[in-house]
Amino acid sequence: MAINRSSIAKELLPGLNAVFGMEYGEVSDEHAPLFETENSDRAFEEEVLFTGFGTAPVKGEGSAVSYDDAQESYTARYTHETVALAFAVTEEAMEDNLYDTFAKLRARGLARAMANTKQVKAADVFNNGFSTSYLGGDGSALFSSTHSTIGDGDQSNLLTGDLAEASLESALISISKAKDDRGILIGLQAKSLHIPSDLAFTA
Repeated sequence: MAINRSSIAKELLPGLNAVFGMEYGEVSDEHAPLFETENSDRAFEEEVLFTGFGTAPVKGEGSAVSYDDAQESYTARYTHETVALAFAVTEEAMEDNLYDTFAKLRARGLARAMANTKQVKAADVFNNGFSTSYLGGDGSALFSSTHSTIGDGDQSNLLTGDLAEASLESALISISKAKDDRGILIGLQAKSLHIPSDLAFTA
């Protein structure tokens, strides 16, 4: 529906000091350190996990070398979405507006809405991270105790208990012990802690 004169009645009359509502502070791009951004010209992109090789065994003198199989494991698919938002204005509303607020105020509001959409889409990945309706390539939710590997059993990335100093210490230790599909340490270290606003003072 187009913005018409009845929806901007105050902007049609002299004496209006200001139109406000776009002066709020901006939420920083919280998603930026959590996601890698890449360009694509396809409907979807796929990435496949290469399992690598296990730890090499000792070979006795004159003995045959051991062979290992490396293989592809699960595939992750990223299906692209298009998000769009616009506003329409009747010719009469544009002509009769005394304050030229359409180009400035409405465009700023549109930019704010699109920036918020990006944050909401990114947050959805974590908000649905425990849901079995949103599974990753390995068939588990993002946060799960059953991330399967080819040769090293299941691995967990769950915090044990509520957020507290002891549970955070345990999580940091678990992160440093993470291994690849063949049981080789991958050298993970925690970089940052991302928590909901409700846990800000606990953190």
